[in-house]
Amino acid sequence: MKISNVIKTVFFSSAILLASCNSTQKTAKVDAMVKADMKDDGMMNKMDKMSVMVGGAAMYPSKNIIENAVNSKDHTTLVAAVKAADLVETLQSEGPFTVFAPTNAAFAKLPAGTVETLLKPENKKQLQTILTYHVLSGNYSATDIVAAIGKGNGKATFKTVSGGTLTAMLNGKNVVIKDENGGTSTVTIADVNQSNGVIHVVDTVVLPKA
Repeated sequence: MKISNVIKTVFFSSAILLASCNSTQKTAKVDAMVKADMKDDGMMNKMDKMSVMVGGAAMYPSKNIIENAVNSKDHTTLVAAVKAADLVETLQSEGPFTVFAPTNAAFAKLPAGTVETLLKPENKKQLQTILTYHVLSGNYSATDIVAAIGKGNGKATFKTVSGGTLTAMLNGKNVVIKDENGGTSTVTIADVNQSNGVIHVVDTVVLPKA
């Protein structure tokens, strides 16, 4: 065999071997990515098994605040208000947020006609202020809130997304939040974890100072 043919054969064999190695490496990378995705899916499945029931529906930790809230039959008024205030996109974002979520019964405690008035387009800014007054920037579990209350000798003040403040305290084992007008609301279901924060269901709408 001529030397030139030998060189060609060696070069061709090396190219095949290199291509094979690259293919193997790519396959290994793909396999690793698939396994990672499967692992993440497994973690999500485990998290979702720890879902909390709210309004007759499971609240899945793998879903965001809006995705879960729309399934709660106890929060249809809140969802309608969030839509009217154009806050859906905000509460679907990465966050994290802590939301004190009033039930339908909580909204029903407001003076007759209040909800209907707030849902009108001309009152959107006021509605936004009230709704964001129920939201904290950050993820505050019940344990975090109780710890802050302990450090504050029985009271803890939190700044809301609206710019106002809420004061948290304990009434027995229940966390109670007080608004700037002295009104109080009790957390009835705590630590409803979301992919972008946490929800604490409350029994009364809190209102910022006018």
